[in-house]
Amino acid sequence: MTTIGFVGLGIMGSPMAAHLAAAGHTVRGYDRSAPAVEKLVAAGGIAAANTAEAVRGAEVVITMLPADEQVREVGGEVIAEAEPGLLLIDMSTVRPDTATWLAESAHRKGIRVLDAPVSGGQAGAERAALSIMVGGSAADFTAARGLFEVLGATIVHVGPTGSGQVVKAANQLVVGGILGLVSEAIVLLEATGVDPVAGLDVLAGGLAANRVLDLKRAAMIARQFQPGFRIDLHHKDMGIALAAARQAEVALPLTALVAQLVAAARAMGHGGLDHSALLTVVEALSGRS
Repeated sequence: MTTIGFVGLGIMGSPMAAHLAAAGHTVRGYDRSAPAVEKLVAAGGIAAANTAEAVRGAEVVITMLPADEQVREVGGEVIAEAEPGLLLIDMSTVRPDTATWLAESAHRKGIRVLDAPVSGGQAGAERAALSIMVGGSAADFTAARGLFEVLGATIVHVGPTGSGQVVKAANQLVVGGILGLVSEAIVLLEATGVDPVAGLDVLAGGLAANRVLDLKRAAMIARQFQPGFRIDLHHKDMGIALAAARQAEVALPLTALVAQLVAAARAMGHGGLDHSALLTVVEALSGRS
């Protein structure tokens, strides 16, 4: 069993840390939210008073944080406290250049790093069914695979440092694009008097089938946008995708359009809703809101 420091016990990190504790690992967790730490303790983990205490004595440190700023801040704290040989796994979704910065900073102290963002949202974290895309060395991926298997169902080493974050950006632009198109399909079906339930059932059984249709269509038709993955977070992720495209000097015109739709949803006050609330933007554009 492994001694793990886990920093970031939010909507995703909390169930992930709990799964690792349930699997028999020693998990010492820290979050700025005291109730989040208490929840981990109730699940069999150990409370840490700060990042340094979570890192002390750990063989592996996992971070699950909201954005680049927090990853750079907490990553610096981990590096300052950690001993050479530690494996730092950042499972946050951030820019590829942040993953590169973290790895380069850590390697100077003999600390190994993987960037391992996830897809699957809160439901995937709670069911331990996440997709995990991992960047870093093959040897470090092999060392961490047993931990990943506690958390996810699809686990792929996608390349060197930063690759995991590039794949996550690609994932988010595809998901955003599909959400936009499903929204347009619902608006078209309803505007022409076609039952959207029947219409989307047909789409889900043909070439247009996809996971968004499988998981989101019923709630979208019912306009139930309880967050599984909030518009605010998808807005951040679309920014990451566009920044990665700019750095790679490639054009992603559809991604840019979807990013604007996500930004519009946020501007309409829907940032706290599920990202399927892109439907509200498409409806507004057609005067059907």
